[in-house]
Amino acid sequence: MISEARVEATIETIPVPRHIALVRVTHWIIVLSVVGLLVSGIGILVGHPRLYWGETGSLATASLIDLPIPLIICPSVWYRPYHFFFAWILVLTGLTYMAGSFITHHFRKDLLPAKADLRWNRMLGVALDHLAWKRPDAREAQARQGAASTDAASTYNVVQRLTYLAVVFGLFPAFLWTGLGMSFGMTSVFPILATALGGHQSARTLHFVCVVLLLLFVMVHILMIYLAGFWRTVRAMITGYVPQGGRAR
Repeated sequence: MISEARVEATIETIPVPRHIALVRVTHWIIVLSVVGLLVSGIGILVGHPRLYWGETGSLATASLIDLPIPLIICPSVWYRPYHFFFAWILVLTGLTYMAGSFITHHFRKDLLPAKADLRWNRMLGVALDHLAWKRPDAREAQARQGAASTDAASTYNVVQRLTYLAVVFGLFPAFLWTGLGMSFGMTSVFPILATALGGHQSARTLHFVCVVLLLLFVMVHILMIYLAGFWRTVRAMITGYVPQGGRAR
């Protein structure tokens, strides 16, 4: 006779779909391109670790921020072309992700919050759980099931959805704009890219701010992956499936 515990264990291990191929492939390409951008960006910044506001900036002018960056990597003329190389990989991959997400309804199904989730008490409860470093519990899963028709074990909560939407439609476009705003080749054709930001040096400073925000997002993202089960979450982003009852961030 099959025990109830064995039946529950069998059900628990049944894989359920989590990430479509578009999300998985673009996710890992973006991860690699962001790592390349960070390494090459640090190399560029080491050459002149001062930030300014306005159109120009040099050692002879007052800086807005002096970055105490140690010489952890040697300056090189190759960092700038590497940076542009990884930047265009990121841009093309991001555009592919956005176009594909609209076609496959990924944004609507997985990232757009349900109207019931946008209530302040629900968002506050989820945010407090995150601040307390709590693992997702049954209460949260039950709330998700009451707000949407999808499986609560394999959906993002409202805080995650809003955060991912802010990164996709806010932070990454800001990266692109501030990056192009530093390029004299682009601003010679479209000067508004720099003037709307306050100048080329302002674009550089805002680009650095975007990097800081991205690093904060990545640190919290990795922490939440750990809380949700690191290997289970990584496996879901590779295979596209997660065991029933499991969660992937």
